[in-house]
Amino acid sequence: MKTIISLFIIFIPLVSISQNVEYTEYDLDNGMHVILHQDKTVPIAVTSVMYHVGAKDENSERTGFAHFFEHLLFEGSKNIARGEMDKIIERNGGSYNATTSQDRTYYYELLPSNKVDLGLWIESERLLHPVINQIGVDTQNEVVKEEKRLRVDNQPYGQLLEQIVLGLFKKHPYRWTTIGSMDHLDAATLDEFLAFKEKFYVPNNAVLVVAGNFDVDDIKNKIEAYFGPIPRGNDVPRVNIKEDPLNGESKRIFNDPNIQIPMGLVSYRTPSMKSRDAYVLDMISSILSGGKSSRLYKKMVDDKKISLQVQAVNLSLEDYGAYVILSLPVGDNSLESLYENIDEEIDKLKIDLISEREYEKLQNVFENNFVNSNSSMAGIANSLARNYMLYGNTDLINSTIDIYRSITREEIKDVANKYLNIRAVVANDVNIAIMSRSHNDSNVITLGAKYVSADVAKNIVELWLTTDYESGRHESRLDKIKQIEKINFAER
Repeated sequence: MKTIISLFIIFIPLVSISQNVEYTEYDLDNGMHVILHQDKTVPIAVTSVMYHVGAKDENSERTGFAHFFEHLLFEGSKNIARGEMDKIIERNGGSYNATTSQDRTYYYELLPSNKVDLGLWIESERLLHPVINQIGVDTQNEVVKEEKRLRVDNQPYGQLLEQIVLGLFKKHPYRWTTIGSMDHLDAATLDEFLAFKEKFYVPNNAVLVVAGNFDVDDIKNKIEAYFGPIPRGNDVPRVNIKEDPLNGESKRIFNDPNIQIPMGLVSYRTPSMKSRDAYVLDMISSILSGGKSSRLYKKMVDDKKISLQVQAVNLSLEDYGAYVILSLPVGDNSLESLYENIDEEIDKLKIDLISEREYEKLQNVFENNFVNSNSSMAGIANSLARNYMLYGNTDLINSTIDIYRSITREEIKDVANKYLNIRAVVANDVNIAIMSRSHNDSNVITLGAKYVSADVAKNIVELWLTTDYESGRHESRLDKIKQIEKINFAER
């Protein structure tokens, strides 16, 4: 079994080779980044603006602020009366929406191509002339509360994300969700909302994307007219909070008050969405639970019928990621029995290479999904904005396929060992390293730079890599450890 070295204390789908999204990008003098994708074959145009502000940029005593502010910016502007923004868009045959995540806030309008000016005007008004007053704050406070009641409090497993992050993040703002706390929002003052706008809603913290049918020279002139006069803001501070190593998984039982069936959660903290490992974890998720032919679904739902649902999800975020495996038992089947089956499939990934046939299927699935995700102007606009702002690489809209296709079966096996069901050892001499492999089947080794020289570290690693797990009498000890984990898990 190939194992992984750690020297620290420690869907997105693909695009077909034939598909190439052409774009132009540049910066305005005020720091706003602009991306243009022209497509003369469609009768529409999408105007979108993504701001580099999300739930992670909030004060810990004002959670939910970024999402609430998104709502506020639909209240109106200096030149758009309160309640008129949606009417204007609909009268002109368009649609619109906005979303807030942990990392960004995104607004867009989809309009007939001859109305592209309207989208530019609305977004410039949102940035330059928003009306933020107490009436709007009071109104949206009730709107957000109703949204929370509908989508979180009274929806089956609506508090799932909150339960996932609870065990993974102790310091980083990812520890709360975008909906935030209603008590925090009730306590917020109008001055706080105005300060939030001045801090984050500035052109140098935004990317503007126009995708669809337009004349490039004409649209550049219009963008300069609408957005060029907006003054640059102060540089926006970025969150730079490091979590302590988890050294394993977080296990929780989620008892939703709306549902009688408990949900079992096993969560792992994983690296940033920009990490290559994040792409590999996407593939592992697909292998384990991507459709009814996936390993976990077929085994636990179809064949054994011990689970109502089982799913492995890779939540990739800008600073960290969260990998979670969730399952719902059928009848009297215990969560512990479900996890035994999940662990079996994870161990197979860690020990054996996936078959060539499964690998080919995996590549085809990802390629098809990616083509579909960028099959609309709205999808393309979102991808261009996200790739630029969160990944720092706009051309991922074309090159992501190269990343996925370069991922090997061996790499899938290695990443499974690296993050799933970790058995780590701190080894400062060769004897500890050897014993941890032969007796405890360790799959992660950590070395202290202060205590181990480079030559000794090399020797430790070589011996650790070449030592096999003896199994036999040692199995009973590992089984006892698993039983203790089950007892502790059941008590939570």
